[in-house]
Amino acid sequence: MKLGFIGTGNMAGAIMGGIIREGLIAPEEIIGSDILEKGRERIRETYGINVTSDNREAAEKSEVLVLSVKPQFYEETIREIRDCITEEKIIVTLAPGKTLDWLETQFGKKVKIVRTMPNTPALVGEGMTAACPNQYVTEEERDYVLKILGAFGKVEIVPERLIDAVVAVSGSSPAYVFILIEAMADAAVAEGMPRAQAYEFAAQAVYGSAKMVLETGKHPGELKDMVCSPAGTTIEAVRILEKEGFRSSVIEAMKACAEVSRNL
Repeated sequence: MKLGFIGTGNMAGAIMGGIIREGLIAPEEIIGSDILEKGRERIRETYGINVTSDNREAAEKSEVLVLSVKPQFYEETIREIRDCITEEKIIVTLAPGKTLDWLETQFGKKVKIVRTMPNTPALVGEGMTAACPNQYVTEEERDYVLKILGAFGKVEIVPERLIDAVVAVSGSSPAYVFILIEAMADAAVAEGMPRAQAYEFAAQAVYGSAKMVLETGKHPGELKDMVCSPAGTTIEAVRILEKEGFRSSVIEAMKACAEVSRNL
């Protein structure tokens, strides 16, 4: 197998789906292990990959192995599979808080590791992933992993010292955006708009605004000013947001998020 997964949850499914859609790796060359039969069968039926309940089997049969279990299960999982990991295999991790030094210590030997932090928009092919390879990963291997990660969105190499910032600004931030969309929709409903329509208007406004930032290259403040006509409706809404601490709340939330990530 070219690619293996330990854990077959939503993020693993997003990665598999992107890879298969892009034709990078065929389903028959992918194996996923999960202790839950329901999870295994769901992923097998959805993507047509090979599945197993044995983590060691997934580790032994794969060239690139993605550890897509929750951070609290990393130590146990690595202890189970480390004898199966050879110098040729590449380990891709998805967990916040688990540094390259910590991971290498758990394996107890030289292991090729790419530490990553994706986010849930990967489920719709619009993920943002940070990647940080260790010193044992060759340039060719790094590029191969980046190609895999790019199958479900954008990917950038970042220094490991920025991973906690990545957790705050993209890993966890979809939750902040969903709250914003929900609040905007609630306000529209209060003004008489049907809820389904309110969600569509709010979500499309956020999507379009993000696309403007990415495609125009303009500073977000400049784009904000373009909407704020003198004595108009928008600047009044912005005044209230600033009065209620909108910007500060986002900054403080992200600082708290990064701090938790550092201590996982």
